[in-house]
Amino acid sequence: MVELTQFFQDYLQKKPLFKSKVVLQSNYTPEYIPHREEQIQTMAGILAPVLRMEKPSNLFVYGKVGTGKTVVTKYVMSQIENVAKERRLPIKIIYLNCKLKRVADTEYRMLAHLAKEFGIDIPPTGLPTDEVYKTFLKYINTKKQLLIIILDEIDQLVKKSGDELLYNLTRINSELNNVELSIIGISNDLLFMENIDPRVKSSLSEEELVFPPYNAVQIQDILRERSRFAFDSEIIREGVIEKCAAYAAREHGDARRALELLRVAGEMAERKNKYSIELEDIDDAEEKIERDKVLDLVHTQPKQFQLTLLSILDISQNVTEGPIFTGDIYEIYKSYCKSVALKPLTQRRVSDIIAELDMCGIINARVISKGRYGRTREIRLGIPESTVHSIRGALKEGLSL
Repeated sequence: MVELTQFFQDYLQKKPLFKSKVVLQSNYTPEYIPHREEQIQTMAGILAPVLRMEKPSNLFVYGKVGTGKTVVTKYVMSQIENVAKERRLPIKIIYLNCKLKRVADTEYRMLAHLAKEFGIDIPPTGLPTDEVYKTFLKYINTKKQLLIIILDEIDQLVKKSGDELLYNLTRINSELNNVELSIIGISNDLLFMENIDPRVKSSLSEEELVFPPYNAVQIQDILRERSRFAFDSEIIREGVIEKCAAYAAREHGDARRALELLRVAGEMAERKNKYSIELEDIDDAEEKIERDKVLDLVHTQPKQFQLTLLSILDISQNVTEGPIFTGDIYEIYKSYCKSVALKPLTQRRVSDIIAELDMCGIINARVISKGRYGRTREIRLGIPESTVHSIRGALKEGLSL
C-alpha cells in the first residue's frame, strides 16, 4: 500500500497555482463579456418587455460552439432576475441543457424535468405523456406568472425526441389564462430550423440572433480578462495567452475551448509542481484535451461508427504522406465487420459516418470529384499523431479485436 499522507500534506502546504479555477469553467457567468456588447444590447431589447409583465418574443440564438451564446443569455437573464426580484415581479426563468442525458431523451422526460422545476413530483417513467402535460399546465396556471424557458442545444432535443414538445410549448399561451410563456432556443446547428415543423418554426423563431465566431485577438482579450481572476500576474508566462488563442481560433473561434485549454494547462503544470504556466504546458493540454475528447466520443458511439474510425486510424499509420480516400477505408472497414460478426453498411452510409467524424473535428474530409468515376472524400487526420496510438488501443479493446 502506498503511503499518501505526506504527499497530501506537501500538496496542502504548497501555494496553489490557481487563484480561482471556477472562472475558467464553461458554466461560469462573468460580470464582463468582451466583444459581445452588441449581442447583449440586442437580447436585452428583445426581452425587456418581460419586466412590464408583457410576453417578449420567442428568441432563437445560434452560432458555432464557443461564440458566447449561452454565457450572454445567462448574463442577460441574471440581470432581468435581479430587477424582477427588486420589483417583486412573478417572473420565473428556467434553464435546461437539452444535451444532458435523462433531460431531453424523450418528450416525457423533458416535461417531467420542467415539472420538477416547479416542485411537481412526476415519476421518471410510467404515466401517459398527455397526462404529464395536463398536470404541468394545471399546476403552472394556478397563479399569475410569466415564464421564460431557455432550451440550450435545442437541436439535440428535436434530434432525440422530435419537435412535438416544442409545438406544445408554443401553444401554451392560447391554452392558459394566468401564464405567459416565452422560449429562448440556443443552437450550434445553423441549419437546425430547416428540419422542424413549419408551424413550430413560425412561432419559435419570432426573433433571431446570430453570434459570429471570435477571432484570435478577441479570444486573447477574453483570456486576459478571465486570467486576471484565475491567476496571480506572474503565473502566466509570455506567449501563453497568444498560443491558447491561436489554437482556439483554429477551432472556428471557440472561446470555450481556449478557456478549457488554459485551465487544463494550469492543472497539468500544478501536478508537475511548477510555479508558472509555460508554452509547453499549452501543447500538453491540447494533446490531452484532444485525446480525452476523442476517447469520450469513441466510448459513446455505435459499433459501426467505431469500426469506421478504427479503419481510418489503421490506414493513416500506413500512409505517411498524402490523403486517404473513402474507398481505401471501406475495404478495411469490411474486414473489421467480418471480425466482429457485423453486417457491413453500404459505402454511402460509411461516407455519411466519415462526414460526422469531420463535423466532430477528428478528421478533415474534403469531397473531391473524380470525373466519370463519381465523387469521393479526401481524408486527413484532425487529431495529433501522438494521440492516435491510445485512441486506436481503446477502440480495439472496446470492440474486442
